[in-house]
Amino acid sequence: MGNGATRSLERVAAAMGELESAPIEFHSSCDVPQGGVLLALPALLSVGLLRYHEPLYQLPNGFYGLESIFLLLALMALARIQSLEQLRYQAPGEWGKLLGLDRIPEVRTLRAKLKLLCKDLGAAQRWNAELAKDWVARQNAAELYFYCDGHVRVYHGEQTALPRHYVARERLCLRATTDYWVNAMDGQPFLYVNKEVDPGLIATLKQDVIPWLEANVAKTPDQQRRMEQDPRAPWFTVVFDREGYSPDLFEQLWQKRIAILTYRKFVQDQWPSEEFRSGPVRLAGGETVTMSLAERGTQLSNKFWLREIRKLSDDGHQTSILTTNFAASIATAAASLFARWSQENFFRYMREHFALDRLIEYGTEAVPDAVQVVNPGWRKLDSQIRSKNGKRHRLAAQFGSIALSEDPTSPQVEAFQRLKADLKDEIQNLDLEIGSLKQTRSNTPHHIAVNALPEQDRFTRLRTERKHLIDTFKMIAYRAESSLAALLREHIARPDDARALLRQIFSTEADLIPDASANTLTVQLHHLTHAAHDDAIQLLIDELNATQTVFPGTQLTLVFKLGST
Repeated sequence: MGNGATRSLERVAAAMGELESAPIEFHSSCDVPQGGVLLALPALLSVGLLRYHEPLYQLPNGFYGLESIFLLLALMALARIQSLEQLRYQAPGEWGKLLGLDRIPEVRTLRAKLKLLCKDLGAAQRWNAELAKDWVARQNAAELYFYCDGHVRVYHGEQTALPRHYVARERLCLRATTDYWVNAMDGQPFLYVNKEVDPGLIATLKQDVIPWLEANVAKTPDQQRRMEQDPRAPWFTVVFDREGYSPDLFEQLWQKRIAILTYRKFVQDQWPSEEFRSGPVRLAGGETVTMSLAERGTQLSNKFWLREIRKLSDDGHQTSILTTNFAASIATAAASLFARWSQENFFRYMREHFALDRLIEYGTEAVPDAVQVVNPGWRKLDSQIRSKNGKRHRLAAQFGSIALSEDPTSPQVEAFQRLKADLKDEIQNLDLEIGSLKQTRSNTPHHIAVNALPEQDRFTRLRTERKHLIDTFKMIAYRAESSLAALLREHIARPDDARALLRQIFSTEADLIPDASANTLTVQLHHLTHAAHDDAIQLLIDELNATQTVFPGTQLTLVFKLGST
């Protein structure tokens, strides 16, 4: 039964299929390691840990029920146990006390449970979508901003030869897969879409992100009325970087009353400094800075008019911003675009603390036949054209740089003419070769279906279902931690330390004291290292106790206290 297993009769019943799941039973326990992670339980339940999963996930009769597995995976993320393998080095009995069980499942048992949960492909994406719909509904309907950006996950294994992607943080082209994330202005995640073959941000916006937002972002009566009264009032605003720059896309989205906010590409002119006005701008994080801003109407290559805003830096550089959100002030538009760094900070924090890029399981699966990839034949022709163009440019530079001296001799003139003629012939031959290659390339399909690839160029993709399920738990954990950090920032002198303080709380010991007569479960957190932190945590505990959270599977109301017995 394993170390820490004390509920023998129930485990025998579970092995015989006679137990649906073990009942949750708490016993008085002192100094439970990482017991402070239970302080996140009200936030986890509020975010939606145990919502919308019932139609999608079921487990057969056994000792560990579905709710216990879900709680364990979410608490593991908050406790910075970054993989199932790391669970081998945790005390199973101590962790079992946190869940009301004798011990947590072994790694192989947990893997088996996850395999059962992930047998229905697409279930994790549907659960994530249902949660995201709930999270979107909690946003301020008057100012809906959705930030979309791609995150490249590098793959160093040998299971499959994934296509190469440019990884900006490493400045290398590496084998990887791309996830396109949709986040709120403060970096809170909604959902992501995995692309084994990256079609680019524009295609992902058109095919995946915008259709999902149209289907799940509701229009309130006030918003509907405002849009009817003001033809320039947007439904919501989508924010992205220069990769999504497309005048045609901007126009198509505005026809649906969807505004865009992005940087302008191909900026060539400079606006006079006299046009810029300095003023206070409140950023998404709450701080106020001074920016020099100017605004004009501008027409793009497709004759589509929109707002162009410029920010003037101290060194004279002008950052150009484009938007079709005519309702937002110039300061709000600038602050909203620069809040895009919240999404970049989210990626960095998730990689560091939640192991966002970690491989969840080994193995690959077939890429859907409908997926289009770059034709290897077209890529080879394109590479040859680039190579010959480079050679032609070098020869042309050499041809132009050759000159005679002021008083050349006859042999020098002959050598000069001969060299010029040779270079000219070589350039003309290259022009013919380049023209022939371009004609061949134009007759070669740029993209083909995966199943049309030559055998030596075919590849498979990393398994996605278990990865998406675990990432959904990480999103829930991040949102729960963010809500606790927002409460904690109000009570500490250095608001930026809120998440670090929460990590300390999650790793702190706690005493568990159940009271069956009062139907309460007291979680008594041990003191931290500083009295100032204890004062802040006491205020946080008061707010958590006001939620009257009931531990799942029991009638026990959680009561949080500070101070060891």
